[in-house]
Amino acid sequence: MTGVLRAELLKLRTTRTAVWLFAGLLALVCFVVLLHGFNLSPSRADHSGQMRIFGWGELGALFAALLGAVSITGELRNGLVRPTFLATPRRQQVLAAKLLSAMLAGLAFGAAAEVLAIGLGSATLSARGIPIRLEGEDYAQLILGGVVAAALWAPVGLGVGASLRNQVPTLIGLCAWLLFVENLLIGELPAVARYLPGAAAAAIGGATITGEVPTDPPLLPPILGALLLAGYAAVAMIIGIAATERRDVP
Repeated sequence: MTGVLRAELLKLRTTRTAVWLFAGLLALVCFVVLLHGFNLSPSRADHSGQMRIFGWGELGALFAALLGAVSITGELRNGLVRPTFLATPRRQQVLAAKLLSAMLAGLAFGAAAEVLAIGLGSATLSARGIPIRLEGEDYAQLILGGVVAAALWAPVGLGVGASLRNQVPTLIGLCAWLLFVENLLIGELPAVARYLPGAAAAAIGGATITGEVPTDPPLLPPILGALLLAGYAAVAMIIGIAATERRDVP
């Protein structure tokens, strides 16, 4: 198992896909933080408004999911998974190693995204003369929440990728779900959407649903959000492992 894990970590460190995903994450965080930071009205730059600016580091969860999906779909598409399964016939061991390596990469993605969002957001607001209203526990929750959410979304992406096997639909589906579908559901059905995986990831970082209707329920408490997202990750991996063991290698 240790050898398989070392091999999977080496793949992540040396493949250009992981590097490009990490670079894309940093570029996107820079863009959205600067865009929202310079367009934030001073009248709305209260604690919750600034938390939303700094909370864009949660994009690390999306890119961690994409990395988890690519780690299996890329090998299935190119046939590179064949020698891996020949060397390690027990496929669940291979997926377990991919799980651990993807979660470690997710930790790095989440930490980098949150630190960048906080640093760049603070610099943007300071340049506009807007005082920072966040305190130490807010920064801790943002960073810890982003790291945990990214680490848990990585196995979600891996499990979905192992189940669907086709790289393009998997990546498009993950992006569409997190960026569009859940946002629509949060606006229309917040009482239901708060239990979805994207909302659970946002809850870990201390985000709230800020709809115009006062009775809109908030997101789950961070601990419950983490437990719920861990449950989604476990289900995705169980389905992915079962699908991988049943099907022939393409």
